[in-house]
Amino acid sequence: MNDFLNQLAFGWFPYLAITVLVVGSIFRFDADQYGWRSQSSQFLRRKQLMVGSNLFHMGVIVLFFGHLVGLLTPINVFDTLGIGHGFKQTMALVVGGIAGIAAYIGCSLLLHRRLFDHRIRRSSSIGDIAVLVLIWVQLTLGILTTWWTLEHLDGTEMVRFMSWANGILTLDPNAPQHIENVAVVYKLHIILGLVLFLITPFTRLVHIWS
Repeated sequence: MNDFLNQLAFGWFPYLAITVLVVGSIFRFDADQYGWRSQSSQFLRRKQLMVGSNLFHMGVIVLFFGHLVGLLTPINVFDTLGIGHGFKQTMALVVGGIAGIAAYIGCSLLLHRRLFDHRIRRSSSIGDIAVLVLIWVQLTLGILTTWWTLEHLDGTEMVRFMSWANGILTLDPNAPQHIENVAVVYKLHIILGLVLFLITPFTRLVHIWS
């Protein structure tokens, strides 16, 4: 049963999430171009919005491309360049930690603004708030993973995730086995990240393409 759930979550679900992200975004753009861009009550609590939005977006951009390059670059490329897994792990921890904290503070400010200003809350849909909550939880999980990362500064855990991501990219059916025994917090972080991909075409997250 555990093997099946691991295969389902980390072998099949990634393909479903990515397919829905790409195909759904295309259909959303074709059917609802005017709803493509993010909408915001930008004239209410503008200072909090600006600070929160800037911290959040700068942090998330660094995190996104850091994960993209760090996970999808073939392991032998780093080996060829002479970049040790321990060094890569440490850099990911430092840069990702700073970006994660910035994004977390920014997201917290944006969520506080939506929840505790009655004018903004009234104009916010349940979907708007739910997406922010999911992102806040995802950032929290990401920050929590640093505790386990500090125990594996030799880069062994990083290699597991890179092997899994490269396996998914190359359609390797054995890819999920690489992360079968990693800490639960990492698994939750991956699953919630895939859920965010899955719901993107149906929420305001779709504005990332613009």
